[in-house]
Amino acid sequence: MRIPFIIFLFVFACQPKSQNEMFEHTNKLVDSTSPYLQQHAHNPVDWQEWGKEALDQAKKEDKPILVSIGYSSCHWCHVMEKESFEDTAIANIMNKYFINIKVDREERPDVDQVYMDAVQAMGLQGGWPLNVFLTPDQKPFYGGTYFPKQGWSNLLTSVADAFEKNRAKIDESADEFTRSLQAKESEKYKLEGTAYKLTEEEIDTAYQNLAKKFDSTDGGIKKSPKFPMPSVWQYLAAYSTITDNETARNHFEFTLEKIANGGIYDHIGGGFARYSTDEEWHVPHFEKMLYDNGQLLSLYASGFKLSRNPKFKTTIYETIEWLKREMLDESGGFYSALDADSEGEEGKFYVWTHDELAKIAGENIELLSDYYDIKKSGNWEGKNALRVVASEPELQKKYNLSKDEFNAIISQFKQEALSKRETRIRPGLDNKLIAGWNGLTLSGLTESYQALQDSSILELANTNANFIKSLVKGGKLYRFPDKDLEGFMEDYAAVIQSFIKHYETTSDRTYLELAHTLTKRVEEVFFDESENLYYFSSEANANLIARKKELFDNVIPSSNSIMAWNLVHLGTHLYDDEMVQKGQSILAQVRELIIQEPEYMSNWAMLAMELAGSFAEVIIVGPQAKEFANEINEQFLPNKIISASTEETDLPPFEMKTAMNGETTIYICYNKSCKRPVTTVKEALSQIEAN
Repeated sequence: MRIPFIIFLFVFACQPKSQNEMFEHTNKLVDSTSPYLQQHAHNPVDWQEWGKEALDQAKKEDKPILVSIGYSSCHWCHVMEKESFEDTAIANIMNKYFINIKVDREERPDVDQVYMDAVQAMGLQGGWPLNVFLTPDQKPFYGGTYFPKQGWSNLLTSVADAFEKNRAKIDESADEFTRSLQAKESEKYKLEGTAYKLTEEEIDTAYQNLAKKFDSTDGGIKKSPKFPMPSVWQYLAAYSTITDNETARNHFEFTLEKIANGGIYDHIGGGFARYSTDEEWHVPHFEKMLYDNGQLLSLYASGFKLSRNPKFKTTIYETIEWLKREMLDESGGFYSALDADSEGEEGKFYVWTHDELAKIAGENIELLSDYYDIKKSGNWEGKNALRVVASEPELQKKYNLSKDEFNAIISQFKQEALSKRETRIRPGLDNKLIAGWNGLTLSGLTESYQALQDSSILELANTNANFIKSLVKGGKLYRFPDKDLEGFMEDYAAVIQSFIKHYETTSDRTYLELAHTLTKRVEEVFFDESENLYYFSSEANANLIARKKELFDNVIPSSNSIMAWNLVHLGTHLYDDEMVQKGQSILAQVRELIIQEPEYMSNWAMLAMELAGSFAEVIIVGPQAKEFANEINEQFLPNKIISASTEETDLPPFEMKTAMNGETTIYICYNKSCKRPVTTVKEALSQIEAN
C-alpha cells in the first residue's frame, strides 16, 4: 500500500499539556444521550454526531471531515480532549477547515470498525482515540490515534493546506484505501469452503502454533501489553480436555492463576481491568469493561470446572459482587464501563501509599506486604498497585497461621480497604446498557452458576436475562433500551449464544425460542450469500462506505465465529440439519486460518475442536431432570449440548424419549443415534467419556 501523500507533510512534535477547563461553549453534542459525547458537549470544537446532517454539510461546503472516535472510559481520549479539544486556538483551526464529527465507538461500532481498518491499512497503529481525516464523501486519506497538542495543531494545518493545494493526490489516496476497505474477506484471506472437520494432525499443528508463543514465566502469551483474551484460554481448555494434553491444561491453569494474582485483577473490589501494561499482569490500564468481565466469568467457571481451584472460585464470587455493587442497573442490565481516571489521574482510585495500607493493616502489615507486594516506596510510580506475589501455604508457615486464620486476615483487610476506598472520588461510569455486552455477561453468570451451583448467581442471571429479553421487540434485538437502534451482529450473536446457554442451564424453553427468533432475523438482515458470512451491520445502519465483516477473534470473539457456534448448537437442539450444516460450512471456510493463526482464530478453533470428534447430545427426562442437568453442567464438557425436561414437551430431542419406570432417564446421543438409556449421572458421564 502506498504511503498517503499527507504523511509527508506532517511534522510530529510534543509540547506540554494545555489545561483549558473553561466551559463557555456548547455544541450539537449537548443533546446526545452518550456519556462519551456529553463529555465533549462543551468543547469549543463544533462537534456533531455521525449522521446525515454532518455528512451532507461536508459535501455542501466541500470540506474534509475529521472523525474522532473514542469511548468514555478511554484514558488517552481524556488526555487529548484536555490538551487539544478544549483549547480555543486549536478548536478555531478545526472549525474553520473541517467538519468535526465525534463518535462513541460503543454506540456506533460499525463506524469505528470501518475507520480502524482504514488506519491499519495505512500501516499505522490502531487504538483510541482514533482520529481519521476523510474526503467529503467519507473516504479516508490519513489518520492516527493520540496526538500531543502541538503535533495535532501541526497536523491540522498540514491537512488543511494539502486538501486545498493537492486535492487530486488526496482523492487518489482516499480511493485506494476505500477499495481496500471494500475488498471481500474471501479474497483477502483466500477463504475456501472445504471440510469443516480438522484432522488430528491439523489439531496438533494449530495447538503447536499457539504453544510456541506461551509465556512460561508469567502465563498467557509472551508479549507486552497483555490482554486477558478469554477465548484463547477457553480454546486451550477445550483442547486440553478433548486431547487429554497435560501440558496444555497446565498452561491454562497457570495462566488463570497469574491473571487472578496480578494487578490487572482488583484484589480489593473484584473485577478485571482491560489489560496489563507489562508482561507480568502487574500494572493495568485501569478501566474496567463489562465485556471483559462477562467473558472472564465464563473463563474462570471453566477453570473451576476443570481444576476445582479455590482461587478461581473466589475470583468468580468477587467479580460478581463487583458487578452487583457497581455495575447493575435497576432494570437488571449491566453498565458498560468504569473509567481508568479519577480526579484527572489514571488509577488514582485503585492504588495506595504504604502509609494508607499500614493504617488499614495494623499489625498485619508485614504479612500483607509479603502477600500483596506492598513497598514503602511503592511498587509502581511511588504507589502500590496490589498483586499477589507469595504462596499462601508459605506465608501460613512463615507467620505460623492456620489456613482459616490466614484467610480471615485477608478477608478483613479486603473489607476494610474497600470501605476506605469507597470514600474516594470514584472513576466515571459509562451507564450505557449494551445488548451484546450484557449477552456476554449473561453467559458468564450462567456458566458461573453451572460451576458453583449457587442459586444466588442463577437469580442474578435470571434478572439479567429478563432485561435482555426486554430488548427484543417485534422479532428484532435493539442495542440499547432507550434508543431506536437495532443491534449489530455482535449484539445478536452474543445474545443468541447467551440464550442458548441459559436454556441449557434453566430448561426454560422461552430462551431457546427467542434464540431461534433472533437467528431468523440475523439470516434476513446480516447474511451475505456471496461469501457465506455475516455482515457486522444491517443496511439500515447505512451512511458508510463499506459494510464490514468480523472474521478474527480479539478481546471479543468475532461475531461470525460466535454465530457459527450458535448455528451448530441451536440447530442440534432443534434437529434442524440445515442450520447445523450452515454453521459447519461457515467454519469450513476458515480452517486454514485456524491452523495457522489460532491466537486470532481461537473461538473458531474451539468450535472446530468440538466438532472434530464426537459431539454429544444429552437429553434428560423425568422428575429430577433439572437436578441431573445441574450435575452434568458442573463438569467441563465442551463438546455437548444438554436438554432437560420434567414434563412432556414437543421439542424435537425429546421425541420417543421417556422416563423409564417413572425414573429420571438420561439419553446420550450422537447424530440422533442414542446409546442405552441410563438412570444415573455417573453412567451418563461414562458413556460420554467412552465415546
